Amino acid sequence: MNYSDWLIAELKREAESTRRVLERVPSDKLSWKPHEKSMSLGQLALHVAGVPGGLAEFLDESIREVPVVPLPEAASLDEILSAHDKYMQLAEKKLLTWGEAGLMEAWKLTREGIPILEVPRIEMVRTLMLNHWYHHRGQLTVYLRLLEVPVPAIYGPSADES
Repeated sequence: MNYSDWLIAELKREAESTRRVLERVPSDKLSWKPHEKSMSLGQLALHVAGVPGGLAEFLDESIREVPVVPLPEAASLDEILSAHDKYMQLAEKKLLTWGEAGLMEAWKLTREGIPILEVPRIEMVRTLMLNHWYHHRGQLTVYLRLLEVPVPAIYGPSADES
């Protein structure tokens, strides 16, 4: 099995867990925030839905400028779940397209044209596309807990499911 196959298998496995979390997002609480500095539930859920595909698009070019990341608030649960499905397909397609050679290619991040990071693309796939995604999914489970919404099992039983 090559790196692309491993990453696609992980993406698919984690997409299932992520969808279970997203399905629990209460539509009537999309504007809710646990703190004034926090994203709203609708912003966070839409961000979680889009991270893998959005970052796959971002990583597709070998040199990228530090982006300003928009954080729109979802208007409905259907919007969140549709985004999740769309962006999972996009992420898988990019991983297939890159293959082993594309994953090992040098990838640069610049700020105002000045390089600030240069690593193999696979490092950014792990760090930004996947680990970043898991981080925000974890945040989303805390939001659900604070809203008294049962948290689904992810890597084993949750306090709400066994």
